[in-house]
Amino acid sequence: MQDAPAVKRARITRLTVTDFRSYARADIVFDGRPAAISGANGAGKTNILEAISLIGPGRGVRGARLDELPRLDGDGGWAVSARVDDGEDERRFGVGAAASNPSRRVCRIDDRDASGPGAFAEHLRFMWLTPAQDRLFMEGAGERRKFLDRMTLAHDPAHGRRSNAYEQAMRQRQRLLEDGTRDGSWLSAVESQMAEAGTAIAAARRDMVSRLEAAEVTSEDNVFPDADLALEGALEKALDAGPREGVERDFAENLRAWRRRDAEAGRALTGPHRSDLLVTHRAKGRPARLCSTGEQKALLIGLVLANARALSLSEPNAPLILLLDEIAAHLDEGRRAALFGILDDLGFQAFMTGTDKSLFEAWGPRAQHFDVSGGAVREL
Repeated sequence: MQDAPAVKRARITRLTVTDFRSYARADIVFDGRPAAISGANGAGKTNILEAISLIGPGRGVRGARLDELPRLDGDGGWAVSARVDDGEDERRFGVGAAASNPSRRVCRIDDRDASGPGAFAEHLRFMWLTPAQDRLFMEGAGERRKFLDRMTLAHDPAHGRRSNAYEQAMRQRQRLLEDGTRDGSWLSAVESQMAEAGTAIAAARRDMVSRLEAAEVTSEDNVFPDADLALEGALEKALDAGPREGVERDFAENLRAWRRRDAEAGRALTGPHRSDLLVTHRAKGRPARLCSTGEQKALLIGLVLANARALSLSEPNAPLILLLDEIAAHLDEGRRAALFGILDDLGFQAFMTGTDKSLFEAWGPRAQHFDVSGGAVREL
């Protein structure tokens, strides 16, 4: 009997930042183990995670504008580059903006210009947790949609393109409605684009929820509780009842029927941009928004770990990178050890930050430890 092929997962081996946030320059070498980055508040730990996250589609872990990224005392330009070993070869990825054109993000792959940050999604995928997400279950539905879409993007890089296509079509339709266009064929064409992309988005989110429920991450002491998940939205409900082609056709027809309503409202009132992710603490039968702060954090971590496990099951060589900002801040010693054990078993490269290196003692030599202070990063 032949042995199963070895899993080859992407590893960031080097990160270089220039005039980025608090760093004039930093050149960090990673050896493939989980990276535990400690330092005082404001030292620049999250800046490292943000730099890594920009080697991907979107605005990174902070959702920052381009003009927020250059170092205050720099010339207005900034650059981030990363070397990535995919198990077979090493590739180079770069992103930045020149001082002469700070509003234009330049992306490069192996020293060649890339079309944009979306091109990175074919090579690297990211999932992150930040302190800003601790209130995910208390915030509006939009934040939960973004969270679910980020998880979906880790499985399906095309999800981002579909989302962009839907947003563009929706904005174009609204402009046409506000301008009072009488060209019904033009409006119908745009609404067909919305229906196609919107139905695909809803279907991908449903698949993601199914993956999460099938890949729960639990432990003997129930550190990260099981969650029941549901999607609340018209398209998702329709997909539960009928085939995708019929849902897409009905959505396009409804958009045509709702033109006056949406024109008066100033926005489309139905579509995947209105859906919500509902999370319930299974053992307690309680909605996540009514759970304690600690329970919400545990549920949130559990969802991220379940997503990583789902990806490892469906695509063992997936190039997923986990970015976990202040991940151990509200976990006791036992919960931290359980978290590190699960991350170790999953095998994806993880970057973690914390204010004190003692938070990562349970890792021991399994992790690479760094200290951040004075605008510099040094390995411990």
